Amino acid sequence: MTRKRIVVGISGASGAAYARRVIELLVAADVEVHLVVSPLGQRLLHDELGMEGVDLAALAGGRADHGITLHHYRDVGAAIASGSFRHDGMVVVPCSNNSLAAIANGLSDNLLHRAASVALKERLPLVLAHRETPLSLVEIRNMEQVTLAGAIVAPTNPGYYMLPRSIEELVDFIAGRLLDLLRVPHELHTRWTQSPANFRAERDDAKSE
Repeated sequence: MTRKRIVVGISGASGAAYARRVIELLVAADVEVHLVVSPLGQRLLHDELGMEGVDLAALAGGRADHGITLHHYRDVGAAIASGSFRHDGMVVVPCSNNSLAAIANGLSDNLLHRAASVALKERLPLVLAHRETPLSLVEIRNMEQVTLAGAIVAPTNPGYYMLPRSIEELVDFIAGRLLDLLRVPHELHTRWTQSPANFRAERDDAKSE
């Protein structure tokens, strides 16, 4: 089986924990990760995770053998900027209003936005994990436009039917949904099973194994 290859973009909206968990799960699933982080995304990693620079091992759950390829934000000549670079999808997590607007309107003067534009033109999965709230008509129209272009807008709104006990479980809910959209397997118990009690029992059983 061919190893999956996913492009991850981190922009400046709040939600660094979502980015870290998604990357950690991708690495655990033996996915080839190509990462691009905007300058405000780097500030986000610092402010919310205390990270100096882009610490790939920390983003991969402490794994030194993470195999993540980090691309410079300004390097629009990087591999992921080309339609000839084949991959299985891209996720921008978190996705700021600024990145949403740029992608929706075809602006690509940096690598994050260029890679997203390439995913759209090549008809590859593009998932935008939008986090900001509330929304003005500008954001709503940008969401409509990017959806019509083929992207999936996935707001980072966790479900509470899973009876979460911690912030980590709320983060896992979103991370699991994003991996589902990218068709990447995971073992998080984040899918509805028609009974909250059964849902919690299944999740707790999995954690105790």
